[in-house]
Amino acid sequence: MAGKLKDQIEYTMLCIAKFAKAASMSPQQACRFLYDHKGLDFLDKSYEVESTFSPRVVVEDLMAVCRNNGGAFA
Repeated sequence: MAGKLKDQIEYTMLCIAKFAKAASMSPQQACRFLYDHKGLDFLDKSYEVESTFSPRVVVEDLMAVCRNNGGAFA
């Protein structure tokens, strides 16, 4: 179980970094944005499926989830 948790944490950190770059945010801003607009919750709940997709697809999914939860992008 510890190995899976480590993989999920590393995956989440990678997704935050990719999202930050795509949204022109710092990693700290991206983490707060994803938390506020349910993106981190989405990553946690859908890890098994989302981890099979490319980072580009995951970022698109995160943007859609955040948009659906009131997140606006510049």
